[in-house]
Amino acid sequence: MDELLTVLDKDIEQLKQSLLRLNELRTAVIKRNDSLLGKLLESVQQESQAYKSQASKRRLLIKELSAALDCNFAELTLSKLESILSGGKKGLVAERKEELRSLTKQLKTEHLATTRLLSECIRFNRSLIKSIFNNDITGVVTYDSGGSSRLSSDKAFVNLKL
Repeated sequence: MDELLTVLDKDIEQLKQSLLRLNELRTAVIKRNDSLLGKLLESVQQESQAYKSQASKRRLLIKELSAALDCNFAELTLSKLESILSGGKKGLVAERKEELRSLTKQLKTEHLATTRLLSECIRFNRSLIKSIFNNDITGVVTYDSGGSSRLSSDKAFVNLKL
């Protein structure tokens, strides 16, 4: 049971690290910090093996526990394990379960925020490229210095003729 608590603690720590990385990613994107983005990419690549190893340990431990408790591997969850246990171990598993649930919920929220930010960056970049290179030359409205508009369907923002 102590091995399970150790694995759960490691899972909690990895979730916290993922939350920090998402915050750093958003900060680096907003501040256009290429060096930090490069460092984040390197750290993700280095830590991917640790995540795989942790997942493998967790799977093996769940298989051992399910065999010891005579239940199906797919059915053994922290909630089921909590209902089987008694005493102090039950409380420790419940604490880890609640912290994992909270961190997972927070990670989903942070992931969504990061996804939205990156989607907006993509949209903005496409819009900028489209306006510069005028890929869609139908129905572009431009304004002169006097504020009057005119339809310009034959001119690009940048003249690419040499």
